[in-house]
Amino acid sequence: MTEKLKIIPLGGLGEVGKNMMALIYGEAILIIDAGNMLPESDMLGVDMVIPDFGYLRDKADQVVGIVITHGHEDHIGALPYLLSEINAPVYATPLTCGLIKSKLSSHRLPAKPGLHTVRPGDSVGLGPFRVEFFSVNHSIPDNVGLAIETPLGLVVHSGDFKFDYTPVHGQPADFATLAQLGARGVLALLSDSTNAEAAGFTPSERSVEPAFDAIFREAPGRIIVATFSSLLSRIQQVVDCAVRWNRRVAFAGRSMLESVAIARDLGYLRMPEGVEVDLCDVDSLPPEQVVVMATGSQGEPESALARMATGRYKQLRIQPGDTVVHSAQIIPGNEELAHRTINRLLQRGAEVVYGEVAAVHVSGHASQEEQKLLLSLLKPRYFIPIHGELRMLHAHARTAERMGIPAQHIFTVENGYVVEIDANGAQVTERVPGGYVFVDGATVGEVGRAVLREREALGRDGVVSVALLVDGEGRPVGEPEIASRGFVFVRESGELLAGARQKALEALQRLPAGSDRAACEASVKKALEGYFFTEARRRPIIIATVLQAVAEPATG
Repeated sequence: MTEKLKIIPLGGLGEVGKNMMALIYGEAILIIDAGNMLPESDMLGVDMVIPDFGYLRDKADQVVGIVITHGHEDHIGALPYLLSEINAPVYATPLTCGLIKSKLSSHRLPAKPGLHTVRPGDSVGLGPFRVEFFSVNHSIPDNVGLAIETPLGLVVHSGDFKFDYTPVHGQPADFATLAQLGARGVLALLSDSTNAEAAGFTPSERSVEPAFDAIFREAPGRIIVATFSSLLSRIQQVVDCAVRWNRRVAFAGRSMLESVAIARDLGYLRMPEGVEVDLCDVDSLPPEQVVVMATGSQGEPESALARMATGRYKQLRIQPGDTVVHSAQIIPGNEELAHRTINRLLQRGAEVVYGEVAAVHVSGHASQEEQKLLLSLLKPRYFIPIHGELRMLHAHARTAERMGIPAQHIFTVENGYVVEIDANGAQVTERVPGGYVFVDGATVGEVGRAVLREREALGRDGVVSVALLVDGEGRPVGEPEIASRGFVFVRESGELLAGARQKALEALQRLPAGSDRAACEASVKKALEGYFFTEARRRPIIIATVLQAVAEPATG
C-alpha cells in the first residue's frame, strides 16, 4: 500500500490567529505551532479562542514532536492547553523557549523536560520527519521557517515571514538556504498569507525610526507607546529613541513586563543602565522625560491602554500634553475596540498618533513581491497558502498561479480540510474538526455557540424572572413575583409588568389540575414570551420558577 502524507490545518486558515498545523505520515504526527486568537465581537465573555484538538485526542501517543516557529501568541498561546493533553517534545528557538516557559508557569504547569532549544541551521529527527530550522525575518527575534524532509519529499513551512534587509534584530533573510532548498526540490510550500492582498514589498522595521524620532523631538509631555508585548523590535526602537532624547522608560501591562524581562535576560533587548524606571515613579519625573510602553493596541477592555483611556488605570492617568502612539496593526475584527480606545484617549486631551496619520508601524508579514520571491526561490510542486482569512488565502493563491504553479496544484483550504499527497499526486480528501474552542475563565471548551447565542440575547433583550407559588393541585397561590434585568426598569414599567403577572396567572389556570412543575413553567414561559413581544416588540429570556406551597400542619 502506498503511504500518504497528510497535511491538516487545525487553525489559522480562514482566520487570523490560532495557527496550528499537523503533518501525518503513517502513524507519526508532527505538530507545527499551537496558537490562540482574540475573541471576535460576537463571542461575548470569551477570553480567548484556541484550536480544536479533537482530531488528535485519541492519537496523542502518535505525536512525535511539536515545533514552534516563533513566540507570538497566535503561535504559542494554546500550547499549555495542548500539552495538558499531549505529552510530546517541543522544539523552539531560545527566545521562544523563554516565552513558552513563562506561559507554562502562568498556567501553573511545570517547565517540561521535553522543551528543547534549537537554532537556525539545526535539524532534528522526529519519527519519519527530519526538521531543519532556517532564519526568516519577522517582528520578533528568533523567528524560523521549517524545512521538513518526509519520505515523499521536502515540505517547507515559511512561518510568519517577510524579507527585511535592515532588521532591528538578527540577520537579513537567509536567501542562500532558501535557494539550496529550492535546488533540492520542494514537494509542497506552506506560506504565510497575511499580507497577500498588499502589493509591493513590506517596509523594513527600520523604516519607522524617522517617525519615532520626530515624535520624541516634538512631544511636549509624556509619550505612551502601545504595541504588542512580543514586538521586541519596536520595544528596542523606543528604548533607543528614549536614550537619544533623554527620556526614562517605564513598562505597563503584565505581558509587557514579562516579555521585557525574558528578552533582557536572554540578551534580546539592550537597555542601558538607568534608562528603565518603575511605572509608580513616573509622576516624580518631568513629563518631557517620560516614555511608557503599554499593552492594549487591540483595544482589549482590560489592557493597560484601554484602562488608561477610561480612567481606570491607577498607576497612570492620561492628561493634556500626553502623546499616545498606537504602534501596531489592528487585527481584523478588533477595529471597533481599538478605535473606541483611540477616541477615548482623544477625549481625555491626549494627542494620538496611529498608523493612518503617521508611519509608526510596519507589518511583520510579506507582501506580494516577497511572496513571489519565495515562490521563485523554492519552486514548489504543490502550494498551500496558510495564515490568513479566506480572502487572503485566495489572493496568495492567485499570486502563486501567476508565478506559474498550475491551479490544480494549489490548495486553498480552510481549517480541517485534509490535503493528501502520495506518489500519484495530491488531493483534498476528508474534513476533520477544525473549529473554535472557547476559553472562558477557568473553563475550556464548555462554552459553545448555544451559550454565546444566549449571551447575545441577554445583551440585546435582557432577562425576566418570574416566580410563582402553587398549591397541591397546581393552582396559583398569591401574586407572581417578577424581576427584570436589562429589559425594563421595574419601577417605571408597572403597567407592563402588572399585565405580565396576569398572563402568568392565566397560563396556570388554563392547565389541567395536577399538572407537573415542568408543564407549569413551560406554560408560563410561553405565555410571557408572546406577551412581551406583542407589547414591547422584545424577546427577553424568560426564567419561570414554579414552587409548591408547603401546607401548614394542623393544630390540635
